[in-house]
Amino acid sequence: MQGLFGSDVIEMVLNAGTMAKSVLIVLLIFSVISWAIIFMKLRILSKIKAETEEFLYLFWEEKDLKKVYSMCKEMEYSPVAWLFREGYEELRRSRKAYGEISRYSIIEELERTLKKAIIEQSRQLEYGLGFLATTGNTTPFIGLFGTVWGIMEAFRGIGLKGSASLAVVAPGISEALITTAAGLAAAIPAVIAFNYFNNKISDIKGDMETFMSDFLNTIERYLLKKASQKEEEKREKRNEQ
Repeated sequence: MQGLFGSDVIEMVLNAGTMAKSVLIVLLIFSVISWAIIFMKLRILSKIKAETEEFLYLFWEEKDLKKVYSMCKEMEYSPVAWLFREGYEELRRSRKAYGEISRYSIIEELERTLKKAIIEQSRQLEYGLGFLATTGNTTPFIGLFGTVWGIMEAFRGIGLKGSASLAVVAPGISEALITTAAGLAAAIPAVIAFNYFNNKISDIKGDMETFMSDFLNTIERYLLKKASQKEEEKREKRNEQ
């Protein structure tokens, strides 16, 4: 290290002014929270992917919806599994309310429930993304504010000393630029993570929309089959009479 303001960044931070330190503390808070959100989201998305793949395999392989419902109760992270549970519970309620033959009423209620569930799950998936977007948009400007303030202080020092040599100007400018660097260091990971998570969440929303369509078609076929069976039983009874 050469002198008080050498290449050691830590030394420059420790010797920064009150305003620069305040800005750096604010940026540190933004950065810590952003990284916490990033690690949390990565962990959740990993579990979502694993559980969704497991559930979809179960759903298409197991024909008995009641068994699927009981087997997927422990899948807490998969939005698709959660969507199925909400739909299955609504199906049971609707069948009790409307009966087997009221197919259109059941499908209508089921579709409404599934759409509501997708909105709720989307909100949960997007939790924390707003902070990442705020960090990416504001921290560069917070850092720039610290830099501008530091440059103002540097020029004020030049005026007081009456000298504009490089030895006088460089330490103050280099100290001021630390906040800009810190702002960018906080913003860049937040922006990258925001775009990455946004794309992943869009894919999950697409999976939920696709599953809703498949589930509704499955239930409609099931209800049609039940209605046909009841009609067949009625015909058989009439023939027996």
